[in-house]
Amino acid sequence: MYGTIGHYHLKPGMREAALQTLHAQESIAVPGIIAVHVYQNDQNPDELMLVVMFENRATYLANANSPEQHERYLKVRQFLVSDPTWFDGEIIDSIRF
Repeated sequence: MYGTIGHYHLKPGMREAALQTLHAQESIAVPGIIAVHVYQNDQNPDELMLVVMFENRATYLANANSPEQHERYLKVRQFLVSDPTWFDGEIIDSIRF
C-alpha cells in the first residue's frame, strides 16, 4: 500500500464546511483508493491530519497528478490558511488489534 498524510490548518470556523466538502467526494470512484481518515488535534480544532491510503504507488500518483484531483483539492483549499504539508510514502506495516 501507498499513501499520504496531509497536515491542514483551517481558517477559523471552517471545520464543518471542509468536512462537508470532503464527504461530498465520497461518491467519486477514485481508482485504487482504500481509505481516508481525518484526525483533529485535541489542542487546536482547526488543525487536521488527513491520512489517505491507496492500493499502490502507481494508483496514488495517477490520482495525485490528475486534473480531477486538482479540482477536488481546490474545493478544500479554500478553507485552509495555507497549503497543507504532505508526507508521501509506502505503508510498510499495519497492526490490528
